[in-house]
Amino acid sequence: MAKKGEARERITLQCTVCKEENYRTEKNKKNTTDRLELNKFCPKCRKSTTHKEKK
Repeated sequence: MAKKGEARERITLQCTVCKEENYRTEKNKKNTTDRLELNKFCPKCRKSTTHKEKK
């Protein structure tokens, strides 16, 4: 169980090109309130693409 007052949240990153869910990570929802967007390697597309936080 999460600790009282814990701000970390597990998120899934999804490729914007092929919609494949490739990465799971954590973010601090108090410091980063907007959706996370990173350039990561997509094994299905076989190139670096933008990955956005899945809802």
